[in-house]
Amino acid sequence: MDAAILEKANAWLNGNYDQATKDEVRQLQETSPEELAESFYRSLEFGTGGLRGIMGVGTNRMNKYTVGMATQGFANYLKKVYGTAEIKVAIAHDCRNNSRFFAETTANVFAANGIKVYLFEALRPTPELSYTIRHLSCQAGVVLTASHNPKEYNGYKAYWNDGGQLVPPHDKNVITEVDAITSVDEVLFTGGEENISILGKGMDEAFIDMVKSLSIYPEVIEKQKDLKIVYTPIHGTGITLMPQVLERFGFTNVTIVDEQATPDGNFPTVVYPNPEESEAMSIGLKKAKEIDADILLGTDPDSDRVGIAIKNTKGEWVLMNGNQTAVLAFNYMIEARKVKGIAQRNDMVIKTIVTTNLIDDIAAASGVTCYNVLTGFKWIAELITEKLGKENYIIGGEESYGLMIGDKIRDKDAISAVAILCEMAAYQKNQGQSLFEKLIDLYVQYGYYKEGLISITKKGMRGAEEIAEMMQGFRDNPPATINGSPVVQLLDYETQVGKNLQGGSVWDIELPKSNVLQFILEDGSKISARPSGTEPKIKFYFSVKTSLESADKFDETEKQMEDKIKAIISDMKLK
Repeated sequence: MDAAILEKANAWLNGNYDQATKDEVRQLQETSPEELAESFYRSLEFGTGGLRGIMGVGTNRMNKYTVGMATQGFANYLKKVYGTAEIKVAIAHDCRNNSRFFAETTANVFAANGIKVYLFEALRPTPELSYTIRHLSCQAGVVLTASHNPKEYNGYKAYWNDGGQLVPPHDKNVITEVDAITSVDEVLFTGGEENISILGKGMDEAFIDMVKSLSIYPEVIEKQKDLKIVYTPIHGTGITLMPQVLERFGFTNVTIVDEQATPDGNFPTVVYPNPEESEAMSIGLKKAKEIDADILLGTDPDSDRVGIAIKNTKGEWVLMNGNQTAVLAFNYMIEARKVKGIAQRNDMVIKTIVTTNLIDDIAAASGVTCYNVLTGFKWIAELITEKLGKENYIIGGEESYGLMIGDKIRDKDAISAVAILCEMAAYQKNQGQSLFEKLIDLYVQYGYYKEGLISITKKGMRGAEEIAEMMQGFRDNPPATINGSPVVQLLDYETQVGKNLQGGSVWDIELPKSNVLQFILEDGSKISARPSGTEPKIKFYFSVKTSLESADKFDETEKQMEDKIKAIISDMKLK
């Protein structure tokens, strides 16, 4: 075995680690050399969002010691920034195995460093953590979650004083401080327990009141209070607040999917606890069909992503993709505020560069500014802060099943999203129309956008190199045409330069550097290439557009656009 791996493992056997950990390392040495290598061949990287990894012993795993070292580094940075001023940190966790233990470990390390800690009494949705940071004027926050990853994973998401995840310069600065912690002996695990305060129902009530304040048509809900809602928390944190929120909104006919109602880090009924996956929504779908519901909603383990299903014009249940859900939500917030007379002249909305441009069109038609930012809600949060006092933020979102409604939080929020999506369904029902019919109306009005996504993984030692070579090839020799349509623009977010490939003009892209390429075609199609920063994987996002003459042409038009995306994938030799 590699000498460096053995050296790291022996350091754990001889160092200041608990006996159970040492026994586990020894057992790996004796029975699972491959697993030992996986556990120690590198240190779990503290990236710009924090930590995420498989749970277990070792430097490359989520455990008490990797979490403790990360927290010590974060604490050191907070003390550098804020000096002798009082520092307050809020901590929450999801339903995953060990999440409570990791949350308490995090709380203890901050507290031992003289930092005031607000720790939730039990599991809570991630958006409540973001809200709490702002509500209690904290300098930072941490939520222990691996979001929608498989059960073997856990994670550590770091937040700044605005309630958003870390952005420059704090992200890199925290990484520097975390990397500087080279031994568990530098971590203060105990002492200062009096600095920890427990949060419970009081904060829940404040958060629920905030969500309720987002309602635009409470009088319509009163008329449609028996709207048949089916909700599944997919074994996650949504169960702690979602039923109360829907009740507070005025909905009286809510069915919880019993099989997925109990928080469970083993996620016994699903392979991936992710509402993006049809399999994760299948039990809820069965229940919705059984009771002839109006809408089905599901949230992931930490309740920041939302998936919905509604009936199409033929009465068949269909799962909406993230772009469709975002279109409905953005349009509702813009349109309803206008009709209600509460729209402001400086209203703005924010989406990511890979999210459907139908949202840009809807916003433009209503005179609302639509900003595009890099993928990730931290960039939406950063822009809200930048525009404070100048523009009025209404809603933000991205194609990966995330929405952020209202400016009281700074991260994606499936709790508010579920409530507003139900209000939207009630509003449309009151108009004698379904949400699906409303979506078709928007396509007829603005044009039909169809989005697709594929993910390519390159395995083996050369995987990451192959993906880097693929991106460099696109940069050096961008295709002149894709599927017969000329490429008119190449947008390179890494070099922060946009090019007109026909006229030759260039311009600066006013966004942070990111390894993303976009091809804009003459026919309105948009293709985005975005490699993962942590694994040998690259995502390609496709958006195609055409006109939709009338609602009865929807199926035919959808098939044409589906075929067009397949043709683009084939022409680019991506499969």
